[in-house]
Amino acid sequence: MPKKKMSTDEQVALLMQGSEYGDDELKKAMGNELRDRLVEAEKEGTPLRVYCGYDPTKSDLHLGHTLTMRKLRQFQDLGHQAIFVIGSFTALVGDPSERDSARPRLTKDEVKHNSETYTAQAFKVLDPEKTEVKYNHEWLSEVTLEKFTELASVFTVQQFLTRDNFSKRYESGNPIWLHEFFYTLLQGYDAITLGADVQLGGTEQLFNLLAGRKLQEAYGMSPQIALTLPVLVGTDGHMRMAKSTGNYIGIDEPPEEMYGKVMSIPDSAMGNYLRLVTRWTPAEIEEIESGLEAGELHPRDVKMRLAREIVEIYHGEEAVGAAEDAFRRVFQDRGIPEDIPDFGVSGSPSLVEIMVDAGVASSKSEAKRLIDQKGVRLDDEVITDKTFVPQLDQSKILKVGKRKFIRLQQR
Repeated sequence: MPKKKMSTDEQVALLMQGSEYGDDELKKAMGNELRDRLVEAEKEGTPLRVYCGYDPTKSDLHLGHTLTMRKLRQFQDLGHQAIFVIGSFTALVGDPSERDSARPRLTKDEVKHNSETYTAQAFKVLDPEKTEVKYNHEWLSEVTLEKFTELASVFTVQQFLTRDNFSKRYESGNPIWLHEFFYTLLQGYDAITLGADVQLGGTEQLFNLLAGRKLQEAYGMSPQIALTLPVLVGTDGHMRMAKSTGNYIGIDEPPEEMYGKVMSIPDSAMGNYLRLVTRWTPAEIEEIESGLEAGELHPRDVKMRLAREIVEIYHGEEAVGAAEDAFRRVFQDRGIPEDIPDFGVSGSPSLVEIMVDAGVASSKSEAKRLIDQKGVRLDDEVITDKTFVPQLDQSKILKVGKRKFIRLQQR
């Protein structure tokens, strides 16, 4: 919750913090519209209706999925109406955003199963008592062909083909399926149905959000403010956070594991995390970054503060101390470095195969020799079986020799 009543300018700075458009003029325009809408809302005593849609394509969420939830919570804490929309219909179509091929369509059973897990996880960020949860099949399944034709008439095919991923596929001769155009129309109709003042999304969603504005205007409504956020880099500090690459922090992971993973991110990625996954204000973040730049703060200490903040958000204040103690025992007391690279493991390979694939052994014969010499440890346990297959139900630290460390986790 905000510590004191914020001025309009302070609210705009907080709500636009971390937003990204790839266009400075558009960002400025959205910020100005947001300021005007906030002033109007306060004057009329009517909260803004702010929503974000989440297609339940997977059953579990990682920290990268929560950026828009964190932003929803900021609006919520400022007294506005947060609307959490589960794309129970749009998931059946498949969002083409940032895709170089059609997204596989889910079945109704898959959507239903994944949807059941989303609200429980989302309420780790959002206040359940103040959150409006909607499922978009409730209105989209009722859209008639006449209504759909009406929506489609607002756009031209040329407008869709200017979209980056569509234009690249068109130029390269890769197929663009007709139903992929439908997704934007359906998401835009969400905005109309919800009477949205603000819609949140990732930067890859900007086309869809702006299309929602265009549809609202066509229906005589005030166009929603599009607020887009960049991707969160993974624990490697470079690639987008994703379970498939093993560089993720799951929001349901145990506190000590979450703490340890945050401590493993490189210093260069801290700014990305400070702005996108914490509850800190722009002024607080500026103070931290100024301290780092001046050498008054050590990156390790800032990272520990960041780890405490993230654990507290998802597990509560009471879990922070134990998680920090566990980290100190495992890493600092045993001389294990903090910036251990992550390696995602697919299937059930042997430890020998993992060592080669991860680059900590040049060959299987070298990996076996290291095991014979008792130079391989997994979570501080010496491995002596050359056929050993690790069970990675949670991440584990692999130590090879005296100086090679890697964190293994299941993809």
